[in-house]
Amino acid sequence: MKMFKLIEDVPSAYKKGTKFFLISHSEFIGVKSYVLLAEDLKGKIEVTEDELRSKFVTIH
Repeated sequence: MKMFKLIEDVPSAYKKGTKFFLISHSEFIGVKSYVLLAEDLKGKIEVTEDELRSKFVTIH
């Protein structure tokens, strides 16, 4: 399962360093979206491919 780490704060939601699991991805008319679940299992966020690349780093 892929894990990602947030590299910048998301206002009023998550702080830098929060870890997320990739639980779903989809593509509609060339736009990819990803659903990430916080490591503490308290919330999910949906991000686009551009947001995933700019705000997250992959953890192996």
